[in-house]
Amino acid sequence: MKEIRQLIAADLDYFIQLRHDIHEHPELAFNENRTSDKVAQLLQQWGYQVEKGIGGTGLVGQLRLGDGSKSIGIRADMDALPIKEESGVAYTSAHEGKMHACGHDGHTTILLAAAKALATRKSFNGTVNLIFQPAEEFGRPNSGAARMIADGLFEKYPCDAVFGMHNMPGYPQGQLHFHDGWMMASSDVVTITVKGVGGHGAKPHNTHDPIVAACSIVMALQTIVSRNVNPLDSAVVTVGMFHAGVANNVIPELVELKLTVRCFKPQVRKLLQERIEAIAQAQAQSFNVEAEVDYQHGYAPVFNTSKETQFARDVARKVVAEEDIADQTEPMAGSEDFAFMLEKCPGCYLFVGNGIKDVDAASGYELHNPYYDFNDKNIEVGATYWVTLAEEFLK
Repeated sequence: MKEIRQLIAADLDYFIQLRHDIHEHPELAFNENRTSDKVAQLLQQWGYQVEKGIGGTGLVGQLRLGDGSKSIGIRADMDALPIKEESGVAYTSAHEGKMHACGHDGHTTILLAAAKALATRKSFNGTVNLIFQPAEEFGRPNSGAARMIADGLFEKYPCDAVFGMHNMPGYPQGQLHFHDGWMMASSDVVTITVKGVGGHGAKPHNTHDPIVAACSIVMALQTIVSRNVNPLDSAVVTVGMFHAGVANNVIPELVELKLTVRCFKPQVRKLLQERIEAIAQAQAQSFNVEAEVDYQHGYAPVFNTSKETQFARDVARKVVAEEDIADQTEPMAGSEDFAFMLEKCPGCYLFVGNGIKDVDAASGYELHNPYYDFNDKNIEVGATYWVTLAEEFLK
């Protein structure tokens, strides 16, 4: 462990500068060309076999030693967000309206630092597949992970287990958080269009008012979680948009509602869809209007397998102090397309604390915040963890 830390620490200034460079040049989903080219160049320089263009701008760097029979996958995401940066750091985004507000610049740098150390040490027997993924922030089923899988990711680069890491503001810097089982929620987008008969606001009896019907739908939707979902399970049904009308004295013909729907278990996900569709139709019928429900499945829930999660915890105890490990952290209602990789391969997704606001400056701000910045101290922690994980897995 001391040797690994010393090796990574020797190059730490270089990797911090690399992270700042990636941060300064953010690229949105499926446009990570500069980042992908830089990653590929470095991996090839260190002796990795590199294949680009997987899932668009994704790539895999592979290093085989010994018989190469056992294999591990480690994934980092590369894309930025369409947010105007307000952090004020010296390496702030050079591209107006784009910024690394989720720390993917840090995730990429961590895995690159680990890649160099693994190639230098050559202290494993098997195959390391380093997966650099585009478009995690895409927010739709055909995201970067899904497209890499569709392009044959795990057929070309089979993995006995796959691992991923995300920084998490609000947790002390460097803490490692694990959760066995359902760790992050699925994320679905629902649009409900209520169609009525519009008319003069002074003559509502001559109309079929979609606004009143839509209001009733919104209220009825609140009963799904409270009266249909097992209290021991978790679910969220949020109406985030209600769009109707253009004037105070006109009853419109259409109302549009948009919902975000989240949960952790597939059977709950199925129940939520059934109840949302049934409630929308029944409420609409009671008001003599029509309701169309467009239900779009987004990211699947993140499920960490027990064996791989316990292994990941055991590795953490070699890297950080016991007080810096959360064995079973609380699951989160946020979503993550690494879930698609975990559907194909056993593995574990973990969090590393990015810092606490007012203690760790910009790195304490929440994700997707214009003032957020990745905590550079996590490059050493994260890279040391990945090297240890890979070497332990491929002993």
